[in-house]
Amino acid sequence: MELDPTDQKLLHLLQENSKQTNKALALRLGLSQTAVYERVRRLEKKGVIDRYVALLDPARAGKKLKVFCHIKLSQHIKPRVLQFEKEVLALREVVSCYHIGGEYDYILEIYVEDMEAYREFMVGKLTAINHIGSTQSSFVIREVKHTTELPL
Repeated sequence: MELDPTDQKLLHLLQENSKQTNKALALRLGLSQTAVYERVRRLEKKGVIDRYVALLDPARAGKKLKVFCHIKLSQHIKPRVLQFEKEVLALREVVSCYHIGGEYDYILEIYVEDMEAYREFMVGKLTAINHIGSTQSSFVIREVKHTTELPL
């Protein structure tokens, strides 16, 4: 879908704060409330706007440790890849999982309370998944930049 400059500005504003009213958006865009409403509905219908969510502060929600875990599978045959992906989807600690190119096959973004909780997660859940050849964990010391805003 082609996004015109007004759509881009509207999406930027919604990514900053999706709880803004159509009236507030209309004032900032120089449009009528009806025009804003119709644009938002069109963007939702086309799937450009996927959903609205509340973004939580992980530390204040008790998840003080963020870990990136690289995974190498022991074999890359389709049934094992699909089984791994199915099992990772069930792990609540994993907030994102990407199938990647390079030395490793997957990278997982994981949030837990602390190092002990991560050890329990690794031993009790992650390494219990069959066909994992190796893992490498990287622990976040300080978050320099994190945004959920997609640049348009």
